[in-house]
Amino acid sequence: MIETDKIENTAFIKKSIGYLESRGFTNIKADVTDCEIPKSYIRKSTGDKVTPDIVAMKNGRKYFFEISLKSDKPKLLKSKWLFLDTLSRMNSNRFRIITTKGHFKFTDTMLEDINLTNKTPIKI
Repeated sequence: MIETDKIENTAFIKKSIGYLESRGFTNIKADVTDCEIPKSYIRKSTGDKVTPDIVAMKNGRKYFFEISLKSDKPKLLKSKWLFLDTLSRMNSNRFRIITTKGHFKFTDTMLEDINLTNKTPIKI
């Protein structure tokens, strides 16, 4: 999710954190005010910050989670997902997408557009 959408959807991020805790994830960091913020990466070309929505550990492996909600800037969201997917594959980590009712079609279309059809979104 991009920065402008994070402010509006903090409740869904907290709901996702609760879901991940119930699934056995530990050391959860999220890009909300209550939690520890995960590491940000800076895009050299534009100077924009790229911060994963949620980062968690399970069985010694790091997982990057992105919240997929309908957005006004799908191009920015696609580039963020591609970056996080590439970063996770380079370091033998995992990248997952979390979505909710009413946003499945948007998420599937975005994943098809960037050839990440092997990713199955987590439906909460």
